[in-house]
Amino acid sequence: MTTVTATTTAPAVNARIIGLAHHAPRALLERVLDRHGLTFHQNVTLRLVAIAAEPVGRDELVGEVTGALKTDDAFVHGVIEELLTARLLEGDPADPSRLRPTDTGRDLYERVAAESGATAARLYAGIPPEDLAVAGRVLTLITQRANAELAEA
Repeated sequence: MTTVTATTTAPAVNARIIGLAHHAPRALLERVLDRHGLTFHQNVTLRLVAIAAEPVGRDELVGEVTGALKTDDAFVHGVIEELLTARLLEGDPADPSRLRPTDTGRDLYERVAAESGATAARLYAGIPPEDLAVAGRVLTLITQRANAELAEA
């Protein structure tokens, strides 16, 4: 394993730096997902249902995923259908309009989360907590501003 340490002459944050910081870890995540037969979009959708304390309404889930991934409702409905067909999600017997993970879906989510969590731990290792806090604040602000502009369009 190669270890790369931060330098004191790092460039200022800009769109290219943010894009690179997004795509490199996502490529690592995609490797994990490929091993488990999941797409990125399926993983995002499955995760939202798996971490919920109770079954999630389909419309609520569509709204969450479209907001997170900046995609359209029809695409997310298709992803949900893929997860239902694969028996990773199912309708709640008490209210079929609400979705919950199957045992297989929950197990898959937990395995993917453990593998991707280990990768994230390696990537963030040695970065001072105060630096991570600053990065979190800056990226959150950029996301909020981008979302505001998207809402105006």
